[in-house]
Amino acid sequence: MKKLLSLPMLFILMLTLAACEENDEPNDTKEPYDDRGIVSEDCESMQNIDDWQPVWCSEFDEDGLPSNDYWGYDVGGDGWGNNELQYYTEHDLDNAYVEDGILNIEALREDHEGNDYTSARLVSKFRGDWEYARIQVRAKVPSGRGTWPAIWMLPSEWRYGDWPHSGEIDIMEYVGYDPGVVHGTIHTGAYNHGLGTQIGFSKSVPDAEEAFHLYEMIWEPGRIVLMIDGEEFAYFGFNPDANIGIENSEAWPFDQPFHLILNVAVGGNWGGAQGVDPDAFPTKMEVDYVRVYQKDYEGMSEEAPTDPTEIEMAQSTSQSVRLHWDKSTHDVAVHEYDIFVDNALVGSTTLNAFNIEGLEPGTSYEVGIVARDFANNKSDMVTHTVQTSN
Repeated sequence: MKKLLSLPMLFILMLTLAACEENDEPNDTKEPYDDRGIVSEDCESMQNIDDWQPVWCSEFDEDGLPSNDYWGYDVGGDGWGNNELQYYTEHDLDNAYVEDGILNIEALREDHEGNDYTSARLVSKFRGDWEYARIQVRAKVPSGRGTWPAIWMLPSEWRYGDWPHSGEIDIMEYVGYDPGVVHGTIHTGAYNHGLGTQIGFSKSVPDAEEAFHLYEMIWEPGRIVLMIDGEEFAYFGFNPDANIGIENSEAWPFDQPFHLILNVAVGGNWGGAQGVDPDAFPTKMEVDYVRVYQKDYEGMSEEAPTDPTEIEMAQSTSQSVRLHWDKSTHDVAVHEYDIFVDNALVGSTTLNAFNIEGLEPGTSYEVGIVARDFANNKSDMVTHTVQTSN
């Protein structure tokens, strides 16, 4: 039997349709950008650095143990994968203490749990974890053959697997047998010291052991820059042409949260390459402050990214293809590229290259690429036809 809508029911339906149409309209009520909108309460006295806002600041202004609000400890003495000689202690004023506004990480020659030395390894994990940041550490390194101080970062979630697949960022490393030379390095699954393929730079800092210097990292999507006293000495970026046979995450896993580590190791594969001078101990790394800044990428964004260009197939097999393209431009930063195959989303990447797997041999596909910013503004989809081999 055919049913008719009553007038009240028809009126309600019309209102519902009208509401749905209104909800489909774009939202033009974005809040104005606040250039102090992500500043943490503890950092309110600090100024921005250009568009970078202070979000985490450890100023070491209270004597005693480092603040538990900012720092935890890695503990143990099993060599740490590098045949190191020290035992890292926890909450021990002999190895990690704040005095007169300075954090001291001190390596001692003493027997402890089967190790000949003790030291400390402070970590910000779960207290400070960042994906993209500008980090400043003002520090003075220890002297002595066999010392190996570092300011560095490891992933907090290990999204791509154990070391080195999820990455490592060495903002500053120093080995005491090579005084006056500071090193900055990244490690990934494809590029690491285990394979001898790590990517690193060095800079002469003759008074590194006598004076404080500002060690700094700027990390944004697709690039990492290291500086000393405001002068760039290392640049790392992703080159699709140099990584054709390598998974994106194996070449560039730096699209996940990392945390900061401050430590002084003793000996080890690198630090102890010319032996350890036992008379050099005790010795310490001194840290004046640690400051972390971030950009409000979402709040700053006003425009959609430009369309990806120059898409080309770099590699093809019977079941996969690899595409490269020129990066989109944006008023702030491109967050990710969404990849579609025959209009179906198959993945996303922060890089300008992508492997598409699970295809049929001898088949044509239409691949679409959309650039997306941190506010989810999107470019138009750009398509490219690819063909797998037989």
